[in-house]
Amino acid sequence: MNFLADESVDRQIVEKLRESGYEVDYIAEMAPGIPDDGVLELANTNGALLLTADKDFGELVYRLRRISTGVILVRLAGLSPAKKAELVVHIITRHISELAGLFSVITPTGIRIRQQ
Repeated sequence: MNFLADESVDRQIVEKLRESGYEVDYIAEMAPGIPDDGVLELANTNGALLLTADKDFGELVYRLRRISTGVILVRLAGLSPAKKAELVVHIITRHISELAGLFSVITPTGIRIRQQ
């Protein structure tokens, strides 16, 4: 499974995922400032799960009914970047087989996985 990390995602999360063996493209390294529609389209084109901290992707998927290969929304305010990275990698590793094509939200208490 490969990922596309939106530029709203902490660099430490991207680095920790890469260290753990995941393939992660990072918008901040590729195309900073690209609009959300473009980010979602790029994830779909590459068959990647979109990793983001931007709630606007929920609107694109649910209200505007944009198709996605899967979105993981990271909602970990108040945690250090290192703790966020550790938690995200742990949860993704544990739930990797459940994430494709779904909208998931990672919180300090775990993960919520919903149909799109």
